[in-house]
Parts: sequence; structure tokens; C-alpha cells
Amino acid sequence: MNSLKYIKNTVISILLALLLSSCNGKLPGGDARKFPDDPKLRVKKNLEEGRGFRFSDTLDGLKNGGVFEFASSNELWRASLDTIDFMPLASVNYSGGIIITDWYSSNQKSNESIKISIRFLTNQIRSDALDIKVFNKKCTTPSNCITSEKNSTINSELKKKILQTAAKYKAEKKTKTLKKYKGKQKY
Repeated sequence: MNSLKYIKNTVISILLALLLSSCNGKLPGGDARKFPDDPKLRVKKNLEEGRGFRFSDTLDGLKNGGVFEFASSNELWRASLDTIDFMPLASVNYSGGIIITDWYSSNQKSNESIKISIRFLTNQIRSDALDIKVFNKKCTTPSNCITSEKNSTINSELKKKILQTAAKYKAEKKTKTLKKYKGKQKY
């Protein structure tokens, strides 16, 4: 118990020493001639200069439960999942920004299947936001398969479809969240 107390006192002493040594003998805002006498005016001036904070603003964040970003609120993510919804998913990681499908073949008897990986480079809906790779697997026997990356029109078609769907989702979200202005209009 004494060693814990010793560590606690040592840490506090070091922090105080660092705090006091960084002052250089001057306190910030130490010149009273530069600040108004009235406390309300000082608060107002500090807030205007961005040196203060309002306690009510921090309480508002706690009252509302904070701000959370979910995958369902990201239009690009939703559009990607909706575009490839016919394929089984092998790995999906929203925080890592990647979707990987499992091998998929439209015909059970076919010896050819594809796998798609979509990497999100940004959350903005633009042409360079996605890195899409399509892999092709051809099997002569179940144990003899050749896998290669497919550089065909599938990549550009997928990207185009995802971006169009994401733009549609964003437009729908904008119309849902748009609130009518209720104030007086001046013309």
C-alpha cells in the first residue's frame, strides 16, 4: 500500500514540476488592463475569441447520447452491400473498410467462379473512393484450380453501379433530413 502511495505522489510531483516549469514566470492573460472588469463581459470576450467553452454544450452531447456513425448511415457502404447482395460474404469489416465475398458461381455445375473484394479508400461518393478487385477461379478438377485477377469490364460496371446507388441513397437521405425554415422571410 505504501508503494502505491509513493508512486502516486511521485507522479503528481512530476506533473506539477512540468506544469510550473512551462509557465516561464508569465501567466496567460495576466495583464488586467487588457480585460474588462465586468465578469460577464470577460466571458463574452473569451467566447468570441474561442478561448472558452460552454458547459451546456458538453451536457447536450451527454443528453443526446453522443454521435455515432453506423455502417447503415454510410451511403457508399450500403450501396456496395446492396449491389453484391446475391453473393455470399466471406469477410465484412466496416472499421477496416473492406468487403470480401466468398467464391460464387451462378451455375452449380460450372467449373468457374468469381470472388470480389471492395476496399473503401474514402467515405465520399466519388470515382476514386473504391478499389474493386475481381478474382476468377477455373477448376479442371476439384483439386486443380487456377486463380487469377480479372481485369475486365466487371470492375468498372460494379463501381458505376455502386456509385449510382450511393448517390441515390444520399439524395434520399438529404430529402428526409431537410427541414423547412419556419422563420420570417425577408425579400
